Amino acid sequence: MVHIDGSIMEGGGQILRTALALSTLTGRPFRAERIRQNRPSPGLKAQHLSAIKSLIRMSGARAKGAAVGAGEIEFTPGAMRPGHYSLDIGTAGSVTLLLQALLLPCMFAGGETTLKISGGTDTRWSIPVDYFTHLILPVYRRLGRVEAVAIQRGFYPKGQGMLELRIRPQMPALSARDAGALRQTARRLLPGLDLSVRRKPMRIGGLSAAAEFLAKARVAERQAESAGAALGDEPACDIRTEYSRTASPGTVITLWAVDADGRSLIGADALGEKGKPAEEVGREAARKLVQTLRTEAVVDAHLADNLIPLLAVVGGKIKTERITGHIRANIHVCEQFLGMKYKIDEAAALVEAE
Repeated sequence: MVHIDGSIMEGGGQILRTALALSTLTGRPFRAERIRQNRPSPGLKAQHLSAIKSLIRMSGARAKGAAVGAGEIEFTPGAMRPGHYSLDIGTAGSVTLLLQALLLPCMFAGGETTLKISGGTDTRWSIPVDYFTHLILPVYRRLGRVEAVAIQRGFYPKGQGMLELRIRPQMPALSARDAGALRQTARRLLPGLDLSVRRKPMRIGGLSAAAEFLAKARVAERQAESAGAALGDEPACDIRTEYSRTASPGTVITLWAVDADGRSLIGADALGEKGKPAEEVGREAARKLVQTLRTEAVVDAHLADNLIPLLAVVGGKIKTERITGHIRANIHVCEQFLGMKYKIDEAAALVEAE
């Protein structure tokens, strides 16, 4: 059994979500202790419990001690079963964070899976849905066809948003789930993930979205205009605007740089909030993007963090802007489950999976 200390490094919920994904992928049970120990209110939240319950339903897994507030659990995985699943996190629980536990195992399920997940799509301390679809999903497509079929935005506090994904793996199902065999199969069938050479950004894409009752105030347009002004004319910038019917008011803007090969590997985002002008939301996202583009990073730190488990499976290297606590925590969990090591070049912010 793998033992996971949930208080290491950043000590947040991603440690548990990555452990759930890799446990399901490798068939190795784990015990997690001191879950989210470094957070103001430690232990499992409803958001994390939804990941456990989803994997129980989708794979026949078993969990001991899984309850809101629990500081430790034991998880025994089952084999993922392809199919159609409707999952409701409740309120504004992040649909994209739930997918940190589900997406990778689904890519090795051996058949088509549709996930219709209800909750929050654009909330604090999580991945905005546009960042997920425009930056994370394109990299995962090396494992198969995965597409966002439908999106209904949900902002805090009521949520009531939805993301529907269709996943068609090209990898075979894992008949005997073994970490070494898994990595050998993946590396035989797939190219490594080499994201170490910077390519010049040719254009900036983006999406500025807001609840429909903010349309009269031109909130989405003002976010886009201020972001565009902060980014300047080089490279060319194209930020679309969108209004959606939502249960709670909210706004979000997501930006991404596109290189000559059409890849989007550096992104940034910002959420609106009460009392925060739309112009400041747009400028905030633009500042984050520019800050990363001024480095030698090929992949921004948030995308690198989300790609660490995939890197462990297919091999390769990622050059990012800095080695964050989230990246280190994910590396630690992957090494525990997959029996491999990463090389970290601190000065170059380069991570390589053996």
